[in-house]
Amino acid sequence: MNKDLKKEKLVLLDAHAIIHRAYHALPDFATSSGEPTGALYGLVTMILKIASDLKPDYIVACYDLPKPTYRHEVYEGYKAGRAKTDDALALQLEKSKKICDVLNIPIYSLEGFEADDMLGTIVEKMKNGGVDIIIASGDMDTMQLVSDSRKKPPAGGGSVKVYTLKKGIKETILYDEKAVMERFGFEPSFLVDFKGLRGDPSDNIIGIAGIGEKSATDLIKNFGSIENIYKILKKDPKKIEEKGIKKGIIELLKNGEEEAKFSKMLATIRRDAPIDFVLPEQKWYENLDFAKADNFFKDLEFRNMGARLRDFLNKQGSNIEAPKIKIEENKINTKDLEETLVALWVVDSNITNPKLDDLFNFARTENFEEAKKVIFKELQKRESEFVFEEIEKPLIPILEETKKYGISVDKKFLENLGKEYSKELSKIEKEIWQEAGVNFNIASPKQLGEILFTKLGLSVKNQKKTASGAKSTKESELQKIKNLHLIIPMILEYRELSKIISTYIQPIPKALDDSSRLHSRFVQSGAATGRMSSESPNLQNIPIGSNRGKIIRNAFFAPKGSKFVSFDYSQIELRIAAFLSKDQKLIEIFKDGKDVHTAVASEVFKVSENEVTKEMRRQAKVINFGILYGMGVSSLQVNLGTDRKLAQEFLNAYFENFSGLAHYLDSAKIEAAKIGYTKTFFGRRRYFEGLKSKLPFIKAAAERMAINAPIQGTSADIIKIAMKNINTFIEKENLSNSAHLIMQIHDELIYEIKGEVLDKFIPVVKKIMENVLTAEQSLGVPILVNNAIGQNWGELK
Repeated sequence: MNKDLKKEKLVLLDAHAIIHRAYHALPDFATSSGEPTGALYGLVTMILKIASDLKPDYIVACYDLPKPTYRHEVYEGYKAGRAKTDDALALQLEKSKKICDVLNIPIYSLEGFEADDMLGTIVEKMKNGGVDIIIASGDMDTMQLVSDSRKKPPAGGGSVKVYTLKKGIKETILYDEKAVMERFGFEPSFLVDFKGLRGDPSDNIIGIAGIGEKSATDLIKNFGSIENIYKILKKDPKKIEEKGIKKGIIELLKNGEEEAKFSKMLATIRRDAPIDFVLPEQKWYENLDFAKADNFFKDLEFRNMGARLRDFLNKQGSNIEAPKIKIEENKINTKDLEETLVALWVVDSNITNPKLDDLFNFARTENFEEAKKVIFKELQKRESEFVFEEIEKPLIPILEETKKYGISVDKKFLENLGKEYSKELSKIEKEIWQEAGVNFNIASPKQLGEILFTKLGLSVKNQKKTASGAKSTKESELQKIKNLHLIIPMILEYRELSKIISTYIQPIPKALDDSSRLHSRFVQSGAATGRMSSESPNLQNIPIGSNRGKIIRNAFFAPKGSKFVSFDYSQIELRIAAFLSKDQKLIEIFKDGKDVHTAVASEVFKVSENEVTKEMRRQAKVINFGILYGMGVSSLQVNLGTDRKLAQEFLNAYFENFSGLAHYLDSAKIEAAKIGYTKTFFGRRRYFEGLKSKLPFIKAAAERMAINAPIQGTSADIIKIAMKNINTFIEKENLSNSAHLIMQIHDELIYEIKGEVLDKFIPVVKKIMENVLTAEQSLGVPILVNNAIGQNWGELK
């Protein structure tokens, strides 16, 4: 090569490994059309992190192909334990190549070879090229390629390091030869020998049965490669005994030579794949088309990725201008901006908690006034003016006041609770260790998996696996084996307590102001359904399923002379389902003031209401709420704790008795597919592009959401209208200094009220909430509200 490549840096992306890790580490992100994007988001995040941290001159991506490799041809069981790739992941793997395209990153792949073989071959071809190579991967296999140019030149050669994901996609570590030595105890080149002896369960490489991690490490430290071990074993076996290797291990070695050498071959990355690798002529960012990349990120609905790429490119001297409005942002009227962003969300509720960039992306302009016109014109076009003007717009100042006022928190109570819970956590940890028979890091999925699935041998049918082929330790998977061993309930309890401590008990005291008040933000545009969300911190998510979670609520208190009063809609979604569906049986149940779950159980199980057992009522409750969320027979089976046949019978009996509701839910799905959106009673629209998808899992998910959207959305509308009407009452009666909205928890409103106005406030507010709809509108279905009074949140039972 003619150019002086000294000190230049080439990053090789092990694309599949990064994407798999991102898929399992990140939440199930999706576009408004339902297209999954979590793994793609992780890939772009990783590339930009690499660009920022490592400052490479060149980036190249290496991919696996779906067809079998030469390893599969020589060993049918290679990677046989790997779970089938999820449809959502497969879709993103293919689309990820477009990310490489827009970021000017060339791709190398070859039928019959793995991505690792592409990496190894490029490393081999560049060994005299004077370029330092960094392999970015989530896979430890690539560490065998690590080398230090200072120790093993060829003349002008570069070093090879591995930049791997330590935790999730944010924590990374850079491995050079020294780091590999510190981790494994031997040089990188011996990693294939290590696998040859120990095997690798994730790839189904057998190794020598009985030789574990320690024995393999001791053998390599003392004797080096597998070939050298067997050379010594055949020539002078006493030398192996002299190094403290047990006779049992020596016997295993004698009987396992073929397996060891075959396993080493499988684990060895090829460096001779027939590819024509050419180092790009220009640095990866020099020819990058920012507009093309930015538009693609917008299509994926990655809100801030374009700005992050622009910032990086500008540091390289590209001088890409930010949208002009960004510079002039302070000139926009705050009230005007807030209203326009809420209007944008009403227009398309899939754009939750929108920001200025979302406004520009939707309107396809960088001028605020033009964007505003586009939004309000679209609001009119989509017949959503009532929802904005009468429901959402009036809430903006109400929620701002709620945040400003805040809520009193007993800091000392949380500190003492933290100490108590930490002791409990330590106690549970020791009990888990005792059950396991060994101390280990319970928070490590890898170590936990080894204890549960290898040491204890716990397993059930259809247990999901991670990208590496290991059995998953997610809570949903642990629930499947909950009854197999005492250790599982302990682990679930440990996780719950650990989350309570780290999410609430420790952070909340740090977020208090000088008066020990917490100013959480309630976001009216926080969910696509129309419901509100909470952040900094999320008060809506404080757990109430266990006593430990409930106790945290005791820390939130009303000052002396005041009380907390809660107003909670009773079974609001079922009542809405009754009048929206016009199901006469369901309507009559509510009109007669019956317990809906008991009444439904009576119909489904064909017994009198007096004969309904506690278990029958529980099952009816599961069905009642499950039906509203599009729950199918499989999910119903799990939630009922019964077999599939019985679950199907329950489902059939339910729809037979409540045919009006069945017809309504079916027609809601059909109508949504026809027009592309659903509507609440008040006209709030929610769009579902996924209903048109050719991918079955995306279409099915969209159908489930479309079934529930009108019901849950109407519930959101009702409580928001109630909040507006209550605020009007407070202002009219000059109660602004005596009554303050402090929280909205889904179907519940909580106010801080001074004692002297309690008797006046409670009955009026209850009446306001129960009369958002007229009896005619609700077809006579009463909308009921329960209220409770307490000195702290925990007392509001």
